[in-house]
Amino acid sequence: MTVTLHVCITCRAGQPVPEGEPVPGARLHDALAAEGAPDGVRIVPVECLSACANGAAIALSAPGRWTYVYGRMSAEDATEILLGAAAYAQAPDGIVPWRERVTIFRKRSLARIPPIG
Repeated sequence: MTVTLHVCITCRAGQPVPEGEPVPGARLHDALAAEGAPDGVRIVPVECLSACANGAAIALSAPGRWTYVYGRMSAEDATEILLGAAAYAQAPDGIVPWRERVTIFRKRSLARIPPIG
């Protein structure tokens, strides 16, 4: 089963962005793509996760698993995000034990959504 790491590529993260410059969400997506997704994870750009006040935002989801939304991410967090995504992919229900979660996932969680069905 493939886990999806959604990355808001339109997020300005509350920052002014000069015309023609990439927004923080797009920079985050580029950094994640440059490092490459771990096994079982695909990185998907999305246009808005409606977490604008807490951007740049990402979400982890997969069928039959809990979905997590995280905010206040940046391109500098790419390595830790991918480590957290790999742990999520290995958890059968998407719930990684609290102490095993990467620090930014423990501290920057915006929402946890139950599986559908």
